[in-house]
Amino acid sequence: MSLRVLIVDDEPLARSRLRTLLGECRAPAAVVAGEAADAAQARALLRSQPFDLVLVDIHMPGEDGMSLAASLQALPHAPALVFVTAHAEHALHAFELAALDYLTKPVRLQRLQVALQRALRLRQPPADAAEADDALLVSERGGVRRVPLREVLYLKAEAKYLTVRTADASHLLDGSLSQLEERYPARWLRVHRNALVARQALRALVRHHDAEEGEGWAVQLAGVDELLPVSRRQLAVVREALGAP
Repeated sequence: MSLRVLIVDDEPLARSRLRTLLGECRAPAAVVAGEAADAAQARALLRSQPFDLVLVDIHMPGEDGMSLAASLQALPHAPALVFVTAHAEHALHAFELAALDYLTKPVRLQRLQVALQRALRLRQPPADAAEADDALLVSERGGVRRVPLREVLYLKAEAKYLTVRTADASHLLDGSLSQLEERYPARWLRVHRNALVARQALRALVRHHDAEEGEGWAVQLAGVDELLPVSRRQLAVVREALGAP
């Protein structure tokens, strides 16, 4: 099976190199079904024919690739999106736009092939794995790491960042609790104004003394020893989720 690909880049040489690399891809194969030098040309092509994947540069004259990418999400059958750029500093923003991958120039064949494989999985997802590839992009030692969503036990807002807690480690994420709650409503349960917990990790509701709020309640989660305070406002919701009286 071949993926239909649209290349969006204002540099003819960059488009030519991607076209050559795509011709060498085999698992899956790819067909360059369109090329565009700017966002306006890309939109015209997207309206005229279907594409499985869009490879888009970020810095282009006029409307940039980020803006084009944001508008793709409104399409009824949005193609998969992969950024191809010489600027590594936009990676976090790129993944907030649901990008499958972020390739830095010069693109290597092996990395491009990985991006195509991800696009193919998105096109034909397993029936029981709708969220299998979902992940959060967290900062780690000056780089970026993907933390699978299924491993996250809770998210907690602290200062300017979110703490992303798994059974093995804590990470920092530059993001919004509200945005993540809206994006994955079935996964999270809000227990406090500053905390979301994974519903599948909930184990018990226990009495708890909090230094700021005094006597109250907290939730126990599978995989971690610490307790997370439950606000009075969210107590009834948490009881219902646990089936507690």
